Amino acid sequence: MQRILYIAHDHLDVRRGVLRNADPATDVIALVESQRMTTGRDWHPERLFFMLSAARHFAEQLHQAGFTVRYVKAATTIDGLEQVRTEFGPLPIHAAEASSHRQLADLTAYGVQFVPNDFFLTSRSDFALWAGRQKTFVMENFYRAQRKRLGLLMDGDQPVGGQWNFDEANRLPPPKNYTWPAPLEHERDELDAQVAAELGHQPTKTWATTREGALRQLDYFVTTHLTNFGPYEDAVTDESWALHHSLLSPYLNVGLLSAEEVIDRAIDAFERGQAPIESVEAFVRQIIGWREYINGMYWFLGDDYRHGNALAANRKLLPLFRDPNSTKMNCVSSTVTQLEKRAWVHHIPRLMILSNLALITGTNPQEFLDWMRERFIDASDWVMVPNVIGMATYADGGKLMTKPYAAGGAYINRMTTYCKGCAYKPTERTGDRACPFTTLYWDFMERHLDEFKRNHRMFQQVNGLARLSDREQLRVRAQQVLAGLEAGRI
Repeated sequence: MQRILYIAHDHLDVRRGVLRNADPATDVIALVESQRMTTGRDWHPERLFFMLSAARHFAEQLHQAGFTVRYVKAATTIDGLEQVRTEFGPLPIHAAEASSHRQLADLTAYGVQFVPNDFFLTSRSDFALWAGRQKTFVMENFYRAQRKRLGLLMDGDQPVGGQWNFDEANRLPPPKNYTWPAPLEHERDELDAQVAAELGHQPTKTWATTREGALRQLDYFVTTHLTNFGPYEDAVTDESWALHHSLLSPYLNVGLLSAEEVIDRAIDAFERGQAPIESVEAFVRQIIGWREYINGMYWFLGDDYRHGNALAANRKLLPLFRDPNSTKMNCVSSTVTQLEKRAWVHHIPRLMILSNLALITGTNPQEFLDWMRERFIDASDWVMVPNVIGMATYADGGKLMTKPYAAGGAYINRMTTYCKGCAYKPTERTGDRACPFTTLYWDFMERHLDEFKRNHRMFQQVNGLARLSDREQLRVRAQQVLAGLEAGRI
């Protein structure tokens, strides 16, 4: 039977979805570059370049494999599919289940027939079965269940190495006098150049746009970075923007790499004695723990979840998120500068600098969500909604996290090199040189004290606030800091 197979820009894998059983003799391949995808938001140009060039390379790959391929530019995805139907007739349209609520609803209304989304190790139905049996949605519980189910790093019923995670060994600050390996660079081809010219953007060489390039990145990570990934995964330094991180998330999120092959390479390195269990387990946990968990929760919690605002946070997005020159905080300015350069920073700058600041300033979670979606190269909807609403801003009231991820300057001073030479002192909470993170952390606790008193995991923080002798001075300094941040002068 002749069909139109719709391939979303994040389903670029010939081994999965509707391509698993595709037939070049009968199936027409349709990819749609919609205006919403290109101009619907203030997308980071590096993100746009990667998404468009990767999809066009994939379309060319399918063409070379003998498929009839139509890469269509249109106002919407549905308009693009209509164009293909106009050419080939009213054929049935098949696709893998869409990766976002909005697209799933649009394609369903149009009559697209779906095959299960198999771009994850845990199906949506299997995750729902797990979540439906839980009193609380603790990621660690899910992670251990998946380790057992998939038989990864297991010795019978017990974890290899005698423990489920090695977090305690993997929280080292940046080492002194350490040479960080240079990140891998990816050369550009004619198709890359065409996309770059259309966008008016000179891309970095950070991101590959082909499966071959993604595989090179995977190999480089395993051979060069995996050994020391674990100990320094939470460190931040201005000496290296990548540290020992894999830089694989964009490829996983669009389908150029699969979770299986990435995990297999890491475990194989461990079994060959080429990487320690501490680093390999930490990496595997990011994939089958956090990544799978976040996708599962996105679908389990439903589309309304994105509208949560449990802390009634309504501050407008601060200018420093878009302009690194509008703040004297070295950690924020450096992070935003790196983000603007290549559309990526690793999970600690995302969580403990950018998200932490949004949380303790009371920034509207939906505005912050929109900004995160637009600026990060790996910011799929399913990634950002649970991470921002649940983990970053505690806007869900604790469905994902048992307490807010709020921290003062002490954490940033301990885990980064940014505080040295900064205009502000992480140890001070009042006065002109007080670190805004330190001041606003305690102000955040003050603002939400009644709620946090009811959270047993906040006992230490609540007691810490009660012991402060300068709470009135803190309130005054906090208002000064917030006004200064809004004006772009702190």
